[in-house]
Amino acid sequence: MTANVSSILSVVVPVFNEESGIAEFHRRLSSVMEQLGLRWEAIYVNDGSRDGTLALLQTIRTVDSHIGILNLSRNFGKEIAMTAGLDHASGDAVIVIDADLQDPPEVIRDLVAAWREGFDMVYAQRRKRDGETWLKKATASLFYRLMRRVGRTELPSDTGDFRLMSRRAVDAVVRLREHHRFMKGLFSWVGFRSRSILYDRAPRYAGATKWNYWKLWNLALEGITSFTVMPLKIATYLGLVVAVFAAAYAVFIVGLTLLYGNPVAGYPSLMAVVLFLGGAQLITLGVIGEYLGRVFNETKQRPLYLVDEFAPSRPQ
Repeated sequence: MTANVSSILSVVVPVFNEESGIAEFHRRLSSVMEQLGLRWEAIYVNDGSRDGTLALLQTIRTVDSHIGILNLSRNFGKEIAMTAGLDHASGDAVIVIDADLQDPPEVIRDLVAAWREGFDMVYAQRRKRDGETWLKKATASLFYRLMRRVGRTELPSDTGDFRLMSRRAVDAVVRLREHHRFMKGLFSWVGFRSRSILYDRAPRYAGATKWNYWKLWNLALEGITSFTVMPLKIATYLGLVVAVFAAAYAVFIVGLTLLYGNPVAGYPSLMAVVLFLGGAQLITLGVIGEYLGRVFNETKQRPLYLVDEFAPSRPQ
């Protein structure tokens, strides 16, 4: 569906402890959305914030009817919060953006322009990443290269969650109800006609990032295990290599004993082999356990999230 004067744009904004910057974000977002000439709503998904984020959003909503507030019962994580926002978005197109102003709301103009040309998935691709350490940039680049090489779904490089999706693309994404969610991969998996929009990512406006390296590592594991079985294949190949090595070493030891005898037990070499085999087995069991744990969680069929309260918007 292409844009017309009666179209509604929904903006989904997951928030967690963003009290210090949410007012400025909404000011800039509102300014951009009013210039588009379309009806719009902004659904703020409060993902269990422990500061004054929810109270501030409720105050802003009293003076701006475009705001809808989806308050989750606890913190479920950003991937789930985005899903909740998509479930409640009613627009003909839906924009996903973070509230930290690293993704400038002004880029939405370019996203909407591409949507008007008929694209279903318009993703914002980072040209520059100001305010981030070289280590974070390097590890992010390595992750995207790894996913493109081993993943079954082509993941655009330097692309986050900031994007616009048509109604049919949103409907396709919300049908995917897996619990271990890697939204960047799900966005790419649904396909449809896509286009990238280059932009310069800004430093965070206020507060501190919620994504430390441990959380980023876990997110990377979600992406790898959700969209490729390559770790299982690597475990299989590792087992094969270890088996071949062990067989060759056994032949070597037997031959050496037959030729020269073996009056002294080879304790160091024996321990080396035992530790090597034990380590390989533990790695393999760990990989299998990661996949098995995901299967276990899916079989519980728990809801992805629970809503404490939903105050819908009144788009005009």
